[in-house]
Amino acid sequence: MFRTAPRMAGFVFRENRVPYYQRLFQNHDGKRQWWKTAGSGKVMYPYLFTVYGLGAATTYGMCRMVLGYKTWW
Repeated sequence: MFRTAPRMAGFVFRENRVPYYQRLFQNHDGKRQWWKTAGSGKVMYPYLFTVYGLGAATTYGMCRMVLGYKTWW
């Protein structure tokens, strides 16, 4: 009923990567799951910088508000 388009042949007949990733993620090497792949740092470092940076900025702002400092503008 449905036919595979010729341009999709590379996608349909590619190597099965499931066993590779299953071995990678089930390996008990002490690493968290989100740090196991080669490109993890490209995603995690900006994420962590954003999370901790916004947390620090929010804490700084709340401390200034609680202590009653006036704004600088």
